Amino acid sequence: MTTTLAPPAPPAAPAEDLGALARRHGLSVSGARPSLPAYVRQLWSRRDFITAFATARLTAQFSQARLGQVWQVMTPLLNAAVYYLIFGVLMNAKNGVPDYVPFLITGIFVWTFTANTVQAGTRAISGNLGLVRALHFPRASLPISLAFQQLQQLLFSLAALVVMLACFGEFPTWSWLLAVPALFLQALFSTGVALVLARLAARTPDISQLMPFVLRTWMYASGAMFSIQNLAGSGRFPDAVVLALQCNPAAVYIDLMRFALIESFTGAQLPPHVWALAVGWALLAFAAGFVWFWKAEETYGRG
Repeated sequence: MTTTLAPPAPPAAPAEDLGALARRHGLSVSGARPSLPAYVRQLWSRRDFITAFATARLTAQFSQARLGQVWQVMTPLLNAAVYYLIFGVLMNAKNGVPDYVPFLITGIFVWTFTANTVQAGTRAISGNLGLVRALHFPRASLPISLAFQQLQQLLFSLAALVVMLACFGEFPTWSWLLAVPALFLQALFSTGVALVLARLAARTPDISQLMPFVLRTWMYASGAMFSIQNLAGSGRFPDAVVLALQCNPAAVYIDLMRFALIESFTGAQLPPHVWALAVGWALLAFAAGFVWFWKAEETYGRG
């Protein structure tokens, strides 16, 4: 009995590269980082979510308190009262500062906006992990919406600030219009810093515990309670230290708001090229913060 052998099978074709196969069928990696232009378009398409999320958090922030959103005004006012007692009375920082009370409350209100925005950035990802892990959306929506929440809170507080300034003889003039670009630039800067800290805190949540100490030191270096110009004229500090204090971005935005709102705070009290500094800090912080946050887009909520 003879046995017929089957002809040998032809050699197998080399397996197609899985990446090429996926691309040929329109598949992509789940959670992959989109290009920067595509990422910006995704953010813009979710602008309604950003504003709604910010408004909802603002409404809920003081919902359990009896005075509700009155605390948006009371908190910086109580801080200003404490700082007036410590710096204005005990340390005599009001000496040589015309209209010290408007000077102080303007500085505290403006600083509070930056501090709250930066602090909120540290919790943008770590405080919303359920949302990040459950839904697909550009993660930058979270720190940007929290920054927008703080801006809404500041605008609400500014109405009270205007009333308080009027009580001390500061009434609206054309220079008050300068507060609009100053606040816009400050919001850009603060949002950029919040984006940086959102990425850092997503990997190292302990940063949120460290930030109150960093912010307190930053506040003392920003001239919120004292005049940097008077400090410079005292001759107790080297010129390099005085220049660093004047170029401090928080001090720049505080000075611009004082210049806009307080009649006795003149251009002579502003550092040189103050508007160039304000624009430069805002664009640098926001552009660098946004790109740096985007580069880690696919890592948020993992690990």
